[in-house]
This record gives sequence, C-alpha cells and structure tokens, in this order.
Amino acid sequence: MMNTFYYASPLGVLKIIHEGQTIFALDFVKRKSRQTLSFKKQPEQKIAKQLDEYFCSQRTTFQLELAPSGTSFQLRVFQKLCAIPFGKTVSYGQLAKAIGQPQAAQAVGQAVRNNPIALIIPCHRVIGSNGKLIGFAGGLWRKKWLLKHERVV
Repeated sequence: MMNTFYYASPLGVLKIIHEGQTIFALDFVKRKSRQTLSFKKQPEQKIAKQLDEYFCSQRTTFQLELAPSGTSFQLRVFQKLCAIPFGKTVSYGQLAKAIGQPQAAQAVGQAVRNNPIALIIPCHRVIGSNGKLIGFAGGLWRKKWLLKHERVV
C-alpha cells in the first residue's frame, strides 16, 4: 500500500510517496497538507533522517530504494543522474553522451524535467552547456540553493 508523508525542508515542504522502504515520488509542494509532518513509521523515519543529514551537510549520497516511473529512455537518464556526484554538474549534452545518445540532449532535458523523485535523483545537477542554470521543476531559486549547498555555485 502506498503511503504519503510530508517533510519540511529549508526549501519548502516535500511530498514523499513510498511503499515500505521504496520511494516512488518526491516533489516540492506549494503548501503543506494538514497531515502531520511527524514520522511515525520506520521507513518514513529513515527517509527523513537522510534528508535531515543532507540538508545539514552531513550526507552527500542517499542510501534509499528508488522506484521511479518512466519510459526505458527516462529510466536510463534517471540512472545516469544518480551517478552525478555531490558537488558536480553536467550539461544536458554531457548526460546525453553518457547514455550513448549524443544527439539526444533535448530528449534528455524532457526526461530530466519528468524526474518523479526530485533531489534524491539529482536533476538539479544538470545545467546548460554554457554553464547557466536552466530548468528545474521546483524553481530555479531552489536549484541555485541546492547547488550552493553542494558548493557548486
């Protein structure tokens, strides 16, 4: 059975959909639900603890089970996104080359935009070929904050 909980981050409230230890979706919400922000279930405590550690600069990688939905192309992109280290960025073109499709930068951009597990699948680490911050479903201000937090900008 899918469960939803909300996590209060420095960037706003995150809505997290999970089943047991597996995360299916994580996204910023415009306003928090009236549901509790406390974590009663063990899987929620584990997820919240890792997010706490990330935001307190005590964690650079997540040790969580992820089950993003998407096409086979999108899933390949998500897998490569997870390989971008903390504190590093790549361009959409570099990401396209990494999946073996150097001409597919725009398609990669679409896949990145459809990332269902923001932050943990680090789509914020993808930038324009000119080094500029472009595209982030959570808002460019959040992308800038995250990259500053990771000491990139």
